[in-house]
Amino acid sequence: MSISSYPFDGQAVSEGQYSYLFRELASHSGIAGPEGLGTSSFSVFGDGTGMNVKVNAGFAIVRGHAVQSTATETVTIAAASAAQRYDRVVLRLDPTANSIKLAVVQGTSGGGVPALTQTDTGIYEFPLATVTVPVGAATITSGNVQGEREFLGNTVGAWTTATRPKTPRMGRLGFNNSTKVWEFWDGTQWKDLAPTINWGTIEGAPATFPPASHTHPWGDVTGKPTTFPPSSHNHDWDQVTGKPSTFPPSSHSHSWSSITSKPSTFPPSSHSHSGYLTSGSTISWANGSKKPHNNAASGSGTWYAVWVEGDGTFCRNTSSVRFKENVRDQVINPNDVLALRPVIYDRKDTVNEDGSVKEGRKDEVGLIAEEVEAAGLDWMVNYLDGEVDGLRYDLLGVALLPVVQRQAQQISDLEARLARLEAKLS
Repeated sequence: MSISSYPFDGQAVSEGQYSYLFRELASHSGIAGPEGLGTSSFSVFGDGTGMNVKVNAGFAIVRGHAVQSTATETVTIAAASAAQRYDRVVLRLDPTANSIKLAVVQGTSGGGVPALTQTDTGIYEFPLATVTVPVGAATITSGNVQGEREFLGNTVGAWTTATRPKTPRMGRLGFNNSTKVWEFWDGTQWKDLAPTINWGTIEGAPATFPPASHTHPWGDVTGKPTTFPPSSHNHDWDQVTGKPSTFPPSSHSHSWSSITSKPSTFPPSSHSHSGYLTSGSTISWANGSKKPHNNAASGSGTWYAVWVEGDGTFCRNTSSVRFKENVRDQVINPNDVLALRPVIYDRKDTVNEDGSVKEGRKDEVGLIAEEVEAAGLDWMVNYLDGEVDGLRYDLLGVALLPVVQRQAQQISDLEARLARLEAKLS
């Protein structure tokens, strides 16, 4: 039979038929609540208590099925990845399991916002929020959560520009809380239901309105001058009186090519560069100059190690406790430090902007940053654009302290054992 109708008394109606019916009544999936866009129903937030988010109680329709939560739920977010990651908190409809549950669609490290599964008869994931998981994150705060909820209306909908219905039917009407206007879907785009009309939006309006031919009595003309200077005319040279005997040229210019006998070169006049080389807050010679290389270590002032910030700014390395807060112990496993592998290597050649090749230095000694990261000492690793870039060799001495302290304790223990052994033998 190709035609069916439902629901009627004494008739069996399937889950799929009810879902299809209520989808048509609700127009789409969305959050329900008398406050509309202002409701906290199923809103997601981070409170900084760990790698999790909280989801408020609420009621929603997901592809014709109802889901209700009566208490705030906690949803776990996976540990941070090597690069920033985006996860999505969803209501997951699973018809096979006869359930709608809270779930997390985990994104990929360094990737974009993950796509959702939204089938017509199987799994359907309704978005609640996108969670940004930064590198090294240990908690999820309110700033890491961006809401994605869509909302139901009674006869019409309400939404923001970001949460408009994804597959609207022609004529779908709703209030856009972002633009504060009523809008409808014309089959191709969202259009303002009652746009403000101004001269620029009127189609076919002429650009100018030339007046028809007409006249004005002289008495009706306002702002007319009291005198009338003569119009453009000519005088014979002989009729001009008081003219000068010579005529020096007025101010004018000459093109460079029209100047003759100009010199072929222009040596600079006497000048100096001391001002921009040695004064001011910007060290103009720092980029590419050999001045620091040629300076000898001398002077009686305080000496500092120099750091270079990410934007290229020089700064001194300070370590006084007055510059610090939240001071706490750093636990370092001496075995991780002892597992580091010193290597000797050659730098790759680099190609300059003019196409010339600069040969890399040979036989450099150091560590491999990726191996240091893998050893669990990623706090010694520098990252650039989400990738491993360099090492904080100045922190290597800090990492070695637990190794030396353990060896010192071992030596002390051995000396005590030796003393006890000598005492027994004596």
